[in-house]
Amino acid sequence: MKIIKLKIKNFKKGYAILELLFYISFFTVLALVVINAMIAMAKSFRETAIYAELDQSANIMERMSREIRQANSISSISPTNLILNTKDEDDNDKTVEFKFVSPNIQFWNDGSNVGDLNSPKIIVTGLTFTEITTAKGKAVKIVLSIRSVNDSLSRTVDFYDTIVLRGSY
Repeated sequence: MKIIKLKIKNFKKGYAILELLFYISFFTVLALVVINAMIAMAKSFRETAIYAELDQSANIMERMSREIRQANSISSISPTNLILNTKDEDDNDKTVEFKFVSPNIQFWNDGSNVGDLNSPKIIVTGLTFTEITTAKGKAVKIVLSIRSVNDSLSRTVDFYDTIVLRGSY
């Protein structure tokens, strides 16, 4: 009888070691799955943040479009610089200027630099102003290219708009 008890004890010890190896391998696989999911979530969050920065840059285009739409005439235009003649809220003459000083777009109001239109996280890779003159009025075509500082792939986003000046029709 004692021999049988020894065999049962040895069997229980071997079973505990196999059980321990099973649990270690199970938790290792589970940990790998969780870590991979967390890495995928971090990449997704980074991509979402980059697209949010680029979407906010549409505000640059909106600001330029609004100022051009309210302008009476174009004082000077070049591919990277636009000066508009407009009026302030008290109906006084003023000038508004957009300058592309790589990698930023500067906004000037009556000769003083108000600041950059783009945030520090956005690099403007290209800005082009083109004057369009027809028998019925004047317009400005804008082509704006931007990219995010945080984008390791250096993807650019292009914005296009053509705006008719208020004072030209």
